Amino acid sequence: MAAAVTAGVSAGALAACGIPTLGGTGERGGGGAVPPGAKAECARISAPGDSKARRLRGMWITTVGGTDWPKNAGADADAQKRQFVKLLDTATVMNMNAVFVQIRPNSDAFYASPYEPWSQWITGTQDKDPGYDVLAFMLKEAHARNLEFHAWFNPYRVSRQGDVSKLSPKSPARRHPDWVRRYGEGLWYDPGLPQVRDLATQAVMDVVTKYDIDAVHFDDYFYPYPEDGDFPDEATYKTYGKGMNRGDWRRKNVDTLVESLSRKIHGAKPWVRFGISPFGVWRNRTSDPAGSPTRALQSYDDIYADTRTWIKKGWVDYITPQLYWPIGDPRADYAKLVAWWADQVKGTGVQLTIGQAGYRVGADATWRNPAELSRHLTVNARYPQVRGDVFFSASDIAANRRGFAARLRGDHYSRPALRPVAGSGTAPPPVHGTTAAPAAGKGVRVGWRPSQGATSYAVYRADGTRPGCAPVDPRDLIAGIRGGGIIDPTAKPGRTYTYYVTALDRLHHESAPARGATVTVPKG
Repeated sequence: MAAAVTAGVSAGALAACGIPTLGGTGERGGGGAVPPGAKAECARISAPGDSKARRLRGMWITTVGGTDWPKNAGADADAQKRQFVKLLDTATVMNMNAVFVQIRPNSDAFYASPYEPWSQWITGTQDKDPGYDVLAFMLKEAHARNLEFHAWFNPYRVSRQGDVSKLSPKSPARRHPDWVRRYGEGLWYDPGLPQVRDLATQAVMDVVTKYDIDAVHFDDYFYPYPEDGDFPDEATYKTYGKGMNRGDWRRKNVDTLVESLSRKIHGAKPWVRFGISPFGVWRNRTSDPAGSPTRALQSYDDIYADTRTWIKKGWVDYITPQLYWPIGDPRADYAKLVAWWADQVKGTGVQLTIGQAGYRVGADATWRNPAELSRHLTVNARYPQVRGDVFFSASDIAANRRGFAARLRGDHYSRPALRPVAGSGTAPPPVHGTTAAPAAGKGVRVGWRPSQGATSYAVYRADGTRPGCAPVDPRDLIAGIRGGGIIDPTAKPGRTYTYYVTALDRLHHESAPARGATVTVPKG
């Protein structure tokens, strides 16, 4: 376990973190996977459906500059793999169920791309082959822990330094310097160029088609945040502006990429979602009556990201605004912003999760209280539209400064949670043949005949002898897994339990439970 996170957390609070997943089918009596249309063992018991207990719990894993991973660019592959697995184990200990991993940070790639070079953040040298398929490894390890994998792309950022000649000859920015603008200390692609939108689309779709990702994710970098002077796109504007107001034209450029990518992603793989984590303020109410009661930078005006339109048009499946302010902040009050964003998604079908500032804990007097982020999640519970949280970033969760991560786990994440239903679809058929028996070493071994079309399974444990066919209670969930069975080491000697299993598809539609299995754990 990640000692940094669990320090100070009681052994009882960690009970749910040590559930090994068993490989294979775990089936009883053979017969292969249960096919659609097969008779359910408990035909009168309804599927659980969505509920407020379902939450997305995630963390960002940043790859730029060794922030989260790899800590040391150029470390050997085995060392890098161990580092990454340790972060995933931190997520598991925290009862999280998703990771958001930066795989295209600077017009480069954490995979073998036909369009862009290998990232310098892997080996220390851009386009140096690390000797293994980094993205395939990350996906395998995340899915083995039933962590949803959101592939995080930066569409326009090229480099944090300003010299194109220092980039790899394979870099599109090196081959097409006319696409690139220097702004501040770095290099950016010009979002007004159709060629730039094409490149970003090709990079995303290459990953969507080749890899088994769960979602495509963008953060808040569209046009760069304002520095000295205006972004130097005068020539592009003259060519493509067509008389539009320059701000409207810039927003249209970003809108075009967002809308077209959404369509292409869903056309290729309907189960892959598209989500964006924008700056937390769309517009201040002083600028627009539809805006939030804030006095802060505005994504609409300053980085030309019209996030509210993306929601209303349904171009995103989820939105994760970065609400990196404390409750009561006079410029941008966290509680008021949550209410505003909840209103924006109401009735749209777009899922709202909140970006949380783990990195700010302990940074200044305002963030000295380690319970601040726990208070944020308590505020979120007032709004049914809020379906979870994502923390920036993984290293901060692992560091557990001032005990904030342990506090989050104790107050809100003490038990595992299924992810919210994420779109239309039909649940897989219920599993058959659930078994529960004392494990050879300690605890209980639970198995079942799998369900055709299931991506994962939910295991529930109720105290005592319960009816064979009964509804499941979200409070009894002990594991969400992608394997064919589990060993429950937390089952106490001398106690009797009844286990129920359900099947879930890629978008988290859940089947009805199969017939439960009751077991008494031997004493001693």
